[in-house]
Amino acid sequence: MFEFDQYLGFLAFLTILTIGFWLMIFLITFVVPYWIGGSLIERLKEIKEEKKAKRG
Repeated sequence: MFEFDQYLGFLAFLTILTIGFWLMIFLITFVVPYWIGGSLIERLKEIKEEKKAKRG
């Protein structure tokens, strides 16, 4: 049926697949929204500062 090295290869494949899956889920749900939200907040601050500089 299966030899021991095939079993280890299969376990390595499952481990890498699982780590990749959870990493993708983590990136999509936490990192990307945090990155986009932070960049939007920084951009809004820059726009406010530009308006202040034009007035003053």
